[in-house]
Amino acid sequence: MAKSIMLQGTASNVGKSILVAALCRIFHQDGYKVAPFKAQNMTQNSITREGYEMGSILVLQAQAAGVEPRVEMNPILLKPASDASSRVVVLGRPLGEAMSARDYHLGKNLALLTDIKKALKCLRQDYEIIVIEGAGSPAEVNLKERDLANMRTARLAEAPVLLVADIDRGGALASIVGTLELLDPEERDIVQGIIINKFRGDLSLLKPALDFLEEKTGKPVLGVIPFIDLNLPEEDSLCCKYPDQYSDDKVEIETELDRLADTCRSSMDMKRIYEIVVGN
Repeated sequence: MAKSIMLQGTASNVGKSILVAALCRIFHQDGYKVAPFKAQNMTQNSITREGYEMGSILVLQAQAAGVEPRVEMNPILLKPASDASSRVVVLGRPLGEAMSARDYHLGKNLALLTDIKKALKCLRQDYEIIVIEGAGSPAEVNLKERDLANMRTARLAEAPVLLVADIDRGGALASIVGTLELLDPEERDIVQGIIINKFRGDLSLLKPALDFLEEKTGKPVLGVIPFIDLNLPEEDSLCCKYPDQYSDDKVEIETELDRLADTCRSSMDMKRIYEIVVGN
């Protein structure tokens, strides 16, 4: 049965998707059979492959892992139809008309937990490491009870969590401390480390802040990732083309994924991360 590790964020757009791709590539380079997983993904950007629809970011992450994308990597896809409704796609197949956010969260979403369990079980049987991406923040108190994508998935996968914050947008220390404070004690115990993403400047000047975080939260800072100017699409602007169909694009993406992995490997405590994964 595969080991798992999960990246959750203090907010949306902190860079979880790209860091999942980085870890997929690092584990792949180190000889592991690895797959990405995102239980519930909300995006307009999807691809249809062999008649099944899935989020485009999972295609990029699968490429980073050196494997073919599968709908099990993204069992629930929400495609916004308006500010308050989405099309719901389950294991690649749409569930009829668009559904209001209220109807989904109060009536449908927990029923989809069975599909998430089946997808995760399939991947854990076929791969050695599953790198899981959360969605938004695990500390949205109005949504936590019915949240499929964060701590519920971490528990299903028995996955230790690394909490990611974007320091470039400001307020990273407060968002880390606040997120951990809003988690239940058992959820807080699942978090095994902190990743600071998109750092610019002199790392030595950040050291007092890192020491403060470790003392305040009791969680180690396992990486400070520099701001990387990559020619890789972010999830919200990801092209819907499947890279295998465009060889020039695929070669360029492969080069960028290797550069991403090299930067992240040198910026994270991979020895500790491997201990967390193997010890899971």
